[in-house]
Amino acid sequence: MSKSNVTRRDVLRTGAIGGAGLALPTIFTSSANAFTNEPTGGTVTLGFNVPQTGPYADEGADELRAYELAVEHLNGGGDGGMMSTFSSKTLQGNGILGKKVEYVTGDTQTKSDAARASAKSMIEKDGAIMITGGSSSGVAVAVQALCQEAGVIFMAGLTHSNDTTGKDKRANGFRHFFNSYMSGAALAPVLEKMYGNDRKAYHLTADYNWGYTTEEAIVSSTEAMGWETVNTVKTPLTQTDFSSYIAPVLQSGADVLVLNHYGGNMVNSLTNAVQFGLREKQVNGKNFEIVVPLYSRLMAKGAGANVKGIFGSTNWHWSLQDDASKAFVKSFGTKYGFPPSQAAHTCYVQTLLYADAVERAGSFQPCAVVEALEGFEFDGLGNGKTFYRAEDHQCFKDVLVVKGKENPTSEFDLLEIVEVTPAAQVTYPPDHPQFAGGALGTCNNGA
Repeated sequence: MSKSNVTRRDVLRTGAIGGAGLALPTIFTSSANAFTNEPTGGTVTLGFNVPQTGPYADEGADELRAYELAVEHLNGGGDGGMMSTFSSKTLQGNGILGKKVEYVTGDTQTKSDAARASAKSMIEKDGAIMITGGSSSGVAVAVQALCQEAGVIFMAGLTHSNDTTGKDKRANGFRHFFNSYMSGAALAPVLEKMYGNDRKAYHLTADYNWGYTTEEAIVSSTEAMGWETVNTVKTPLTQTDFSSYIAPVLQSGADVLVLNHYGGNMVNSLTNAVQFGLREKQVNGKNFEIVVPLYSRLMAKGAGANVKGIFGSTNWHWSLQDDASKAFVKSFGTKYGFPPSQAAHTCYVQTLLYADAVERAGSFQPCAVVEALEGFEFDGLGNGKTFYRAEDHQCFKDVLVVKGKENPTSEFDLLEIVEVTPAAQVTYPPDHPQFAGGALGTCNNGA
């Protein structure tokens, strides 16, 4: 059950949105407490900070469904979902360390200032001991920095930018979701096999840090196999009509369009590209192709038939047949009537991973949780064997390459898995150039 709801009014009361920036709090708890928001009663409060409005609202709605399901399972309700398949067996359905799990919610609006303000409110006003969520890397980076200073754990939701566990990594933050580099490493061999190594690519890129690192990763991986990058053009996150951006592609000599867009941006840009007839054209003696580096079922649903045959990558898909994925799909489908998205999956998993780390540590103290998660190897959560690397708090696991299904059997059966890329192929050293520039630092208990 939700303890309370952080509304837009709450956000406005706790900090200005879109102004000079949110003044980060410096004191979150009394000196009598051992750490920020140490739970002293029979409950513990988690903060679910998701985009309930804005271009990623569909992802946010599914994230919130998953969080609510995770809380239900942690408190002993439902069928337990992936708690029964998780290789760690500490979770017993009696809350976390015997405390009933409650939660508060906030609307990030897919804006960094709004996300920081709602997270700050959940920590200061509602006593949240862990913050999780988000469907934007700009939001994830901002909230992760806030949580580092506040002395709470941040379990990132859907964030794909290299920066989250690269130059902007923080000791109190952890990412289960894969990243831009991994998409490039998984996609490039498939694209070379399907389209050859003599291609000219034109990139449209969302104008924020996720777009930048995804463009960099795809350009790097495709140029390494022989492709030429004709142009890279930034597009505003608030853009809804991409016609003016699609038209120049036709005059560029490019024979591949890479859409470094997500959520509603991708739905609209792909729709515009198809309306301009790009998929029926031949350029340089080749069929014109479109690539979407980061895919989701929700995006595929929004774009409809336009996704048929288009390649991309994804963190997880509901059609996977491992026991954990099937258990999660069954739980989610029973509760909500349709299969979960990759956003829902990673948010559910992050909640279980946090609760498990607290149980294994025997404490809610952030630094104890950090120690329990660093270097943690696990299985049974839907991605095969997974490793939370200590050096940057990034998860390493298999990555899926998918394409839009030519003959879907339902409104949910829109993507097919064409390759499960092994974790070893997408693993990189902590000091890889695409992740350079930041220091993890030390954990902060906040008190």
